[in-house]
Amino acid sequence: MIATIMKTVLMVNILLVVIAYITWAERKILGRMQIRHGPMRVGWHGLLQPIADGVKLATKELIVPTGADSLLFLIAPVITLVFALVPFAVIPFAGAPVWQITDVNIGLLFILAASSLGMYGIVIGGWSSNSKYSLMGALRSVAQMISYEVPLILALIGPVMLSGSFSMSKMVAAQEQAGYWFIFLQPLAFVVFLISGVAETNRVPFDMVEAEGELVCGFHTEYSGMAFSVFFLAEYANMILISAIATLCFLGGWQRPFPTVGFLSFLDVVPEIVWFSLKIGFFLFLYIWLRATLPRIRYDQLMYLGWKMLLPVVLLNIFLVGLFKFYSIPLLIYYLITFFTTVGCVAWCSKHFYE
Repeated sequence: MIATIMKTVLMVNILLVVIAYITWAERKILGRMQIRHGPMRVGWHGLLQPIADGVKLATKELIVPTGADSLLFLIAPVITLVFALVPFAVIPFAGAPVWQITDVNIGLLFILAASSLGMYGIVIGGWSSNSKYSLMGALRSVAQMISYEVPLILALIGPVMLSGSFSMSKMVAAQEQAGYWFIFLQPLAFVVFLISGVAETNRVPFDMVEAEGELVCGFHTEYSGMAFSVFFLAEYANMILISAIATLCFLGGWQRPFPTVGFLSFLDVVPEIVWFSLKIGFFLFLYIWLRATLPRIRYDQLMYLGWKMLLPVVLLNIFLVGLFKFYSIPLLIYYLITFFTTVGCVAWCSKHFYE
């Protein structure tokens, strides 16, 4: 129990520090993509900027709007952050038990159940603010998260079927035993999961919940001070969580690339936690890249993409996995079927999305 408590406290503190410096990295990367420098004044190349921002937000006044439900208004950001951090209890960051708080045989179900409860914090915060902009953002949040929770969960059915377990550690072990990452067998599910994950975290181009041009700041319009920063801590924690799930289910977790290829054995000198961190860093960079590149889509396009494109595609993927798993289709034939199906689905979605 003492070891579990110590690992939990350590994990939470490390996550909060990492989240703080993701904001710094995002501002620097966006700056470079927009031909500017980003934060430069506080510390070397702005390395102390997250600390300065934290101090500023912690010392700002927390204003509760007139007519707001003050208790729910203050509880909402805490609910969102707690349920963004709880799923990390079953995330293995490397193969050794010391890198995981606990391992349960329904780890993936626990992650999905706990993370989905964070939506209640957004809804409560938007409703309790007594603001039409916040309420509209909360209603959009419910519709968006329900719409993309379904394809996101169904996209993970493929890796579960291939590994035969909901345990995150066993899913990585299954990829190691097979000699390939599941992304090579599940490119369609990976693409659907990636799109749904971006939508679940309310990031560009799916930031309808905030939509500064329409709703001021959406559900957190009336928040200030530390409560405002807690919502953003939860958002970046969810980004890390989605990246960790994608890494574990599709990219072999903490394994090096092509773990069964002998001439790449020199890569084994790199620690497992480094491989895991690099893969998560790739997904976080992708989040930032999308923010710098894509415009916000319309709300009707958001719903159309989720229900009429991603849902049929991911159901087709489950059907293909079932054929491969239970009818012993040769691996090469399955590769070809999956490849041409993925290309066809991407082409079909691209053609019909703007109609």
